[in-house]
Amino acid sequence: MGAREDILQRIKEANTGIEVRAVQRDYRRGPLTTTAGELPDLVTLLEERLVDYRATVVRCRPDGLASAVERLVAAASPVLRAPGVPHEWCPAAEPDHEGLAAQDLDAYAAVLTAATVACAETGTIALDASPDQGRRAITLIPDLHVCIVRADQVVASVPEMLSRLEGDRPITFISGPSATSDIELDRVEGVHGPRTLCVVLVETDEGDR
Repeated sequence: MGAREDILQRIKEANTGIEVRAVQRDYRRGPLTTTAGELPDLVTLLEERLVDYRATVVRCRPDGLASAVERLVAAASPVLRAPGVPHEWCPAAEPDHEGLAAQDLDAYAAVLTAATVACAETGTIALDASPDQGRRAITLIPDLHVCIVRADQVVASVPEMLSRLEGDRPITFISGPSATSDIELDRVEGVHGPRTLCVVLVETDEGDR
């Protein structure tokens, strides 16, 4: 038994017999209270937050999705897409597969994924590695990430966002392009992931939410 297995076994033994209490999920779902003045709708608020984080945001109807994606990736080639992303969203994109190593992913200029949920209050998008979002590596290596978010996936608060996520899945939270100011407080983009984040907000009919 290696050190890792030894540690996990000790944790398992320590947790044996511990009572597991149910966690209350009565999250606030009403109007936001953290923003003063008249509040915009959730999709508009999410757009404002993402733009503030230097993301590019495009809004469209479902029938305009493919053309919106085409414009965003027009200068990028080749384009990778998560394996579950519909071919129609970007016919030129190649589907990801496990055979592609990190070095192979570095050859792609852009990646196209969907999302699981987005929080308007914080401008945060969550990916949970579902087939239409793919493995984490594909959203970290290509320099351009185009992410599709439906209006019915936008919630108000962080607790609401977390309530839609499964705790046993790898979750990636995105709030704008990758950036750091660790070095003398100078903002540098693209250090830990894509330098450019484009979000396509697909508007749905009222009542979908």
